[in-house]
Amino acid sequence: MTADALVPTELVDRERLSRHLREHLGAGYGQFDVRRLGEGQSCLTFMLEGTGWSLVLRRPPRGDLPPTAFDVTREYRVMSAIRAGGADLPVPQPVLLCTDRDVLGAPFYLMEPVGGLVLRERAPAGFGPAQRAALSESAIDVLASLRALDWQGIGLADFGNPDAYAERQLRRMQKLWERARFRPLPEVDEVGDWLRANVPPQSRAAVVHGDYKLDNVIVDPATGRVAAVVDWELSTIGDPAADLGWLLYYWLDDQAELQWPRMPAVMLAEGFPTRAELFERYAGRGAEVAAEAAVWYAALAGWKCAIMLEGSYRRFVEGTADHATYAALETGVPFLANRALGFATGALRIV
Repeated sequence: MTADALVPTELVDRERLSRHLREHLGAGYGQFDVRRLGEGQSCLTFMLEGTGWSLVLRRPPRGDLPPTAFDVTREYRVMSAIRAGGADLPVPQPVLLCTDRDVLGAPFYLMEPVGGLVLRERAPAGFGPAQRAALSESAIDVLASLRALDWQGIGLADFGNPDAYAERQLRRMQKLWERARFRPLPEVDEVGDWLRANVPPQSRAAVVHGDYKLDNVIVDPATGRVAAVVDWELSTIGDPAADLGWLLYYWLDDQAELQWPRMPAVMLAEGFPTRAELFERYAGRGAEVAAEAAVWYAALAGWKCAIMLEGSYRRFVEGTADHATYAALETGVPFLANRALGFATGALRIV
C-alpha cells in the first residue's frame, strides 16, 4: 500500500491539487506523493514530495466546524508577515495560499518544510541534557522576540483587536463550549466561572501564537534551539502572557502530573527546567508579567483546549472526524479540564 492510499481523497484530492500546483507553481509540480504528518488534533498536515521538491500542506479537518476555527488563512498571513518583515523569529517559509474550496473542499496553504525534531513523549538518543536546557531557553527566547515584534510595522495592524483580549477569549470560547457540549463535564463550567471572576489586567498588546508548546516547535537536534514555530492557526493580537500561560500549562513538573498518556511528557527528562524556572527566564528577558496573570492564562489554556478538543471528540462520535487518536479524547478532555482547574485552585503551581 502506498502512502497516497492512506490519505482519503476527500482530504487531499491529488488530481485537483495537481492541476492547481501546475497552474500556480509550474509544470514540474504536477506529480507527487502525499502522506500524513503527525497526529495533530486541529488542522491536518501533509507532506507532498515530487522530483526535486517537497512542500507541506495544511488544511482544516472535515466535519461541521465552528465558523472561525481551523483558520489556515491566519497561519499563512502571520507567517508571511513575519518572514517578509525580517523579524528575528523562526517560522517556515509560506509558498502558496488557496481559498478556492473547489480544489480540496476547504482553504489550504503550502509552505517549505523545516528539518529537525518534534519532541513529545521523549527525547531521542543523543539529545542530551545540554540540548534540553538549550531548547527550554530557546523556547522562552522565542516568546520574548514575539512579544517585542513590531506587529503593526510588518502589516498586522488589522490582524486582531489589541484591547480586552482576555474578555474576548472568554466570550468566544463560551460560545464554542455551547456548540461542543454534548456530555456532562462540570469541570469545564467550574473553570469558566473562575476565569470570569479573576480576569487579570492586560499588558501591552503583541502577536499571540495561541498554541505555543514544545510539540508545536521544530528543534535543531544539534544545538537544541528552536528551528521553526508552527501551527499558527489560533494566532491573533492580544496579551503576550497568553503564550507563556499556554506553554506552562503543558509543562509537567513531575511524573505525578502525567495522568493522561497522550499528554506531552518530554520535559520530565533531565535537563529540562521547572515551570518556575521558565517563568523566571521569561521575566528576566524584560517581559513584565505577574505570576497571577501567568496562572490565569495557564488555566485559560486548559479550558480552551478542553473545549476545542471536546468539539473534535463530538465530531469523532458523530462519525465526521476519523483520526484514530480522537478516541482518546473520551478521557483526555476531562483530564485537560481538571488540569486547568488545578491551576485555578492552586493545586498546580507556577511559582
